[in-house]
Amino acid sequence: MNIDVTSSCEGVDWKAVSDTLKSVNMAFYEPEIHQKAFEASHTTVFVYHETRLIGFGRAISDGTYQAAIYDCAVRDEYQGKGIGKIIMNGLLAELSHCNILLYASPGKEGFYQSLGFRKMKTGMACFQKENVMRDRGFIE
Repeated sequence: MNIDVTSSCEGVDWKAVSDTLKSVNMAFYEPEIHQKAFEASHTTVFVYHETRLIGFGRAISDGTYQAAIYDCAVRDEYQGKGIGKIIMNGLLAELSHCNILLYASPGKEGFYQSLGFRKMKTGMACFQKENVMRDRGFIE
């Protein structure tokens, strides 16, 4: 498969970002909101098959010792082909000096464990849509 990987937010189809997140049952917003979030992030990775955006991820960080990874998603038809690993490796390469937090979609924990992530015993969250996140299995 011929893929291109970039860290640039230039020319990104933000509707495709929103649509991809929705299609894989992750939190999604209007395209302009995703654009603002990605452009304000410390590190971004976008993967294209030919000219089609097929996966992406982003990290926020202080650039020194703490980071958090968000919005890692791969279009359904490209899952299981190593695209998620390409995205994560791109993010992790820029954050190798940091402690990194993320929350995985229920059922995807094993993927992140294969990259060295471990479940936290003291993780806490305060979500805007608490009932939705509870129904989706993110919180007790």
